[in-house]
Amino acid sequence: MFGKIKHLSVKSYAKINLILNCLGKRKDGYHELDMVMLPIELHDSIIIGKLQNGTDNFVTIDDFSIGNIQYNLATFAIDKLSAKYGFNQKFRVFIHKVIPTEAGLGGGSSNAAFTLKAVNKMMKLNISDDELIEISKSLGADIPFFIKCVPARARGIGEILEPIEVKNNYEILIVKPTQGLSTKDVFDKSDETTFKVGNVDDVIKALKEGDDDLLAKSINNSLEPAAISLVPEIQSIKDKLYNLGFKIVQMSGSGTSVFALSTDKRLVKKAEKILEDDYIVVRTRILRKK
Repeated sequence: MFGKIKHLSVKSYAKINLILNCLGKRKDGYHELDMVMLPIELHDSIIIGKLQNGTDNFVTIDDFSIGNIQYNLATFAIDKLSAKYGFNQKFRVFIHKVIPTEAGLGGGSSNAAFTLKAVNKMMKLNISDDELIEISKSLGADIPFFIKCVPARARGIGEILEPIEVKNNYEILIVKPTQGLSTKDVFDKSDETTFKVGNVDDVIKALKEGDDDLLAKSINNSLEPAAISLVPEIQSIKDKLYNLGFKIVQMSGSGTSVFALSTDKRLVKKAEKILEDDYIVVRTRILRKK
């Protein structure tokens, strides 16, 4: 694609939120969060190459539903890095989208994080993960998580990360209605109400010990009521997943996707076949570092 221009291909993974506690809005406009996130195998693909004699970064995405990509988070990520480390090199970035958009799966944030890591490698900047997290936190709450891309508790605005253990090799079914939601709209709607919070320590304990009953009753998403009020079909999907036999069911991020976790592969495959004609359905697993 890039001829003789040096290029790099990377996988840009998605995530799900086992718990998303919103603790209120801060004076700087951000929300104070306490979350447990898991990276999943579902991913976009990014090809990034150096431009010869380029005057600007050039980003293309093969999903025309996204709209104006001139100001894609990947562009902001490169600009932030070049401003801090003083290089003028411009890049051509092609993003093959597989992660559903406006789904709460972190696709745009993941693209920005993995673009940062790719540019760091290509320019031989030797920036540590902690430095990349510091750089990325002003770009979006989920971007720091994707720098390390391991199961983690994320606090603050998402930049305070603590790795966690996950015992079970869960199969994951993601079900999304056609309609999506913007993160801003969901937070704005949520700010009109009192946030419900769950017990993060119990979620971490359940994941570490493989206790599905504890996990099922401990998961929480503070944004879910607001998202359901905007897109009632989210609740319909949750009900269908419960009726199919899943215990661990929740909306991810700001929606509109709903995930179900199970160690029963047959159950997941059966549900996939039942739901795939009516919704966007993806079967995946937790990303395990090799």
